[in-house]
This record gives sequence, structure tokens and C-alpha cells, in this order.
Amino acid sequence: MALEVQELPDVIKVITLLNLQDGLEAERSLLRKKIEKFVGCGCISQADYDKAVEEMVSEGLVRSTDGKIALTAQGVRLSMEWKSLFFKREPILETVAGLTDGSITGLIVIISSYVAGLPASSSTYAALLSLSAVAMTNFSSFLMGGKTEDVADLLSIRNLIEFGLSDIKDKVERDKSFLIIASLFSALRREINRSNLLAAAVSGITTFLAGIIPIAIFLLLPKPLDIILSLAFVGVVVIAFLVRYRAKKTKIPWKMTLLETLGIIVIATVISLILSEL
Repeated sequence: MALEVQELPDVIKVITLLNLQDGLEAERSLLRKKIEKFVGCGCISQADYDKAVEEMVSEGLVRSTDGKIALTAQGVRLSMEWKSLFFKREPILETVAGLTDGSITGLIVIISSYVAGLPASSSTYAALLSLSAVAMTNFSSFLMGGKTEDVADLLSIRNLIEFGLSDIKDKVERDKSFLIIASLFSALRREINRSNLLAAAVSGITTFLAGIIPIAIFLLLPKPLDIILSLAFVGVVVIAFLVRYRAKKTKIPWKMTLLETLGIIVIATVISLILSEL
């Protein structure tokens, strides 16, 4: 099976791949009920389901023994491809944005407080105000922007699938395929809304923590340990977490990722400090 969806069995295969978990077996009868509940349209017949499963077995996507089915290695790969199309499994961009914005905000507050010699109370107020504003901005931006972008992507995928299904000659099978797809994408939209909320929360929390921890170190420790350890913490977050995470997820060499990240943070910090002096 390719990523193309051109027949009713292809539709059922996609839904089956979305509901099967790597390394876990599932009862065929229970899986069909789970799929029916997930889609919610009640129009997947036993015969259509059995046909789709048998095709998946012949294609090497699943293995079937004693009324149970499980993904093969090839099935796992294809399942991951479909899930990556439909679901935001890892909030990569949100985590990177949170670490970057939190580190920059914390760095600016620390350097500004150190240079200006602000008392602890003023630094605490500035830190909480700045980090709360940045964290809430990230949360709202990713919640609304991510939802808009994901819904648009979902509609594009649906249009492509329905275009492939429009060539089905049997009207009954074609109408059933369209009905299942419509129900599937309604269910997917609910899943994506939950995923967007989680991703936005990850961004906001990561932003706040990446900034508040070095600021707390700066405010609580005596001089000169305060500035040394707080800046060291920012460096550890940037190099050990942000750069490593970006390099791993984007498959970009870590040296290039390090230069890009340091360049962005230095430029953003310098501009922010200049603006704060105006």
C-alpha cells in the first residue's frame, strides 16, 4: 500500500494504521469496534473490514494469527507516516521556540539587572512581568496559529484523498468512501484541537522555565557566583538542550545548528538591550 487512497479498502487501511500501536496485538473484532467508534459513522461493514485486513496481510503491513493482528516493521513505518501527516506527535517548533525565547528573556533580565545594579525586588518584578508576557504570547500564538495552520493542512489532505476516491466507478462504494472520510476528518479535527492545546502549553511552560530558573539563580546566590552560574545555566540550556534537540529533530549537523542558534540569541539579546536603553 502506498500513501495514495484510491479505493474503499484503502480508506479502511488508513484508519486501521492510525488505530494500531507498534508492538501491541489487537483482537480483529475489537479493533473493528474501536475503528467504528473512532470514525463514528457506523458504515464499515464486516466484509469490507475483512477484505482490507486481508489485503494488509498480503502487503506485509500486518500479521494475523488466532484472530489477532499486529503491525509488521513495514506497517510500523507506514503507520508513522500517516500519523505524522494527521497528528502533531511532537511539538518540535513549540519546544524550540520556548527554549529560545525563555533563554533570551532570562539573559536580558540578568544582564540588565547586573549592569544597572537593580535591587532584588525590582529584578524579580521585571523577571516575572517579562517572562509571563513572553510565555503567554507564545501560548496564544501557537494555540491560534497552530490550529489555523493544522486545519488548513487537514483540509488539503482531505481534498487530495477525496480526489483519489472520485475515480471509484461503483457509486455505492464511492459514496460510502466519502462518508467514511468525512467522519474520519471530523474525528481528526477533534484530536488536532487537543494536540494544539498541548503544544501551546508546552511552549508557554518551556518559555517560563527556561527563563525563570537562571533568573532565580542570579537573584538567590551571592556575588560573583550569581552572574557566573546564571549565565552558565543559560549556556547549558542553549548548547545541551536547544542545539542538541534541534540537531536531532531536524537532522542538521550540530555545529551548524550551534552557530545558527548562538547567532540568533546574540543578535536578539543585543537589540533588546539597545532598545531597553532608549
